Amino acid sequence: MENLLLLHGAIGAKDQLESLAERLSDKYTVHTFSFDGHGGMPFMAENFSIPLFAEEVLTYLNDNSISSVSIFGYSMGGYVAMYLARHQPTVIDRVITLATKFEWNETIAAKEIKMLDADIIQEKLPAFAAQLAKRHSPNDWKLVLEKTKNMMLQLGEKNALLPEDYKLIASTCLLLLGENDKMITKEETIAVQQALPHGEYRSLPGTPHPIEQVNMDILASLITEFVS
Repeated sequence: MENLLLLHGAIGAKDQLESLAERLSDKYTVHTFSFDGHGGMPFMAENFSIPLFAEEVLTYLNDNSISSVSIFGYSMGGYVAMYLARHQPTVIDRVITLATKFEWNETIAAKEIKMLDADIIQEKLPAFAAQLAKRHSPNDWKLVLEKTKNMMLQLGEKNALLPEDYKLIASTCLLLLGENDKMITKEETIAVQQALPHGEYRSLPGTPHPIEQVNMDILASLITEFVS
C-alpha cells in the first residue's frame, strides 16, 4: 500500500492523530511520529525549527526505507510538509495541510506567542495544562512551549517559506481550512494555494482550529479522495 505520513502540530504529539490513522489504515500504510521534545520524545536539539523538524521527517523515512510518501500535516505539521515539498521534491508525493499558518512576520509572531504563556494557561486553563503535562511527559511541557515560542519568533524574523518558494513546489497540494478557524486566515491560505503550480483549496464547514474538534470521518474522506 502507498505510504502516508501524518504530522502533528505545534505543542502536539502523534497521539492526536491516532483516530485519523485508524480511519486510513485500511487504504494506506500510515506512519506517525512525534517531533523533537514532543510527546515525551527527548530534546535532541537546542532549538526547535522548521528545518530541524523537516530533517527529522527525512530521518524517519530513511530509517523505514521509504523513498516516496504523501503527507498530511496539521497546523505546524503542514508547514513542515510544505517545506519538505519545496526542498525534497523527489521524496514528497502529495501534501495535504489543515489549519496551517503560512503568513509570518514580527507582529504575527508576537501575537501567536501570547497564547503560549505557560503561567496563564496553568491559571486560566488548568485542564489544558494538565493535558499538556501528560502529553509531553516525562518532558517539562513548559519547556516545549518556550521552545515553540522561540521558533515562532524566528519565523517572524525570517519566514522559512517565502512567496516565491511556493511557486517552485512541484507536489500536488490540498490546503484545508476550517470555516470557524480563528487562528488562520482564509486570505493567507488562498494566497499560498494560488501560488502553487498544483494547489487546491477546500473549506471545512463549522470547523474550528483544534484538531480535537475536527470531524475525522470527513477529514479521512478528503485525504483518501485526494491521495488516491
